[in-house]
Amino acid sequence: MYHRAYGPYEGFIKRPLDCFLAILAFIVFSPVLAVTALLVRKKLGSPVLFSQERPGKDEKIFRLFKFRTMTDETDENGELLPDELRLTKFGQTLRSTSLDELPELINIIKGDMAVVGPRPLLVKYLPYYTKEQRRRHSVRPGLTGYAQVHGRNTVNWDDKFSMDIKYAKKITFLGDVKIILETVRKVFMREGISSDTSVTMEDFRDYCASIGRTQEEIGQM
Repeated sequence: MYHRAYGPYEGFIKRPLDCFLAILAFIVFSPVLAVTALLVRKKLGSPVLFSQERPGKDEKIFRLFKFRTMTDETDENGELLPDELRLTKFGQTLRSTSLDELPELINIIKGDMAVVGPRPLLVKYLPYYTKEQRRRHSVRPGLTGYAQVHGRNTVNWDDKFSMDIKYAKKITFLGDVKIILETVRKVFMREGISSDTSVTMEDFRDYCASIGRTQEEIGQM
């Protein structure tokens, strides 16, 4: 998936700066990471970290790390209960404060992610993207992003992807600084955590079905 860097910042500075900031943040927040890990272990059990495959730059699959926010409760058939039943008050607090995202600093240091970029979504969504929407994968996914500070989980998928693509087309130092500062403000305000239909964001496949978009149509878009 070809992508031309917008300028010197994206081409030569962004990645080294991301790595430096992630290492610095990991050191500074190490006490918070340790305390959070202990609380997750006590309240939710093991494993402390939740890991899941996500598509990164050029749709290369990597394993994303987060703190657990849900229990492993299952129904009588052994199937996991819906998210809203497994998400505890403690887990909600982790999500609303974005503390569950801190282990993603490891992904940034490894080079899987950036500090700012489109959020990495689920692998199962890949067949449902239009050709234009796939352009969000032309850059590294981010710990935070343009869409995160303009609605996060409260905007619909098409608008979210439009914002991701807008960011990918023009990555600048000032733009990244603005997104980081706005992210800090939103974390303290706890804005945009849930959508109208889910405790996080509605399933993209359900969204496609709700607007009558089929996989056959997606392949032509």
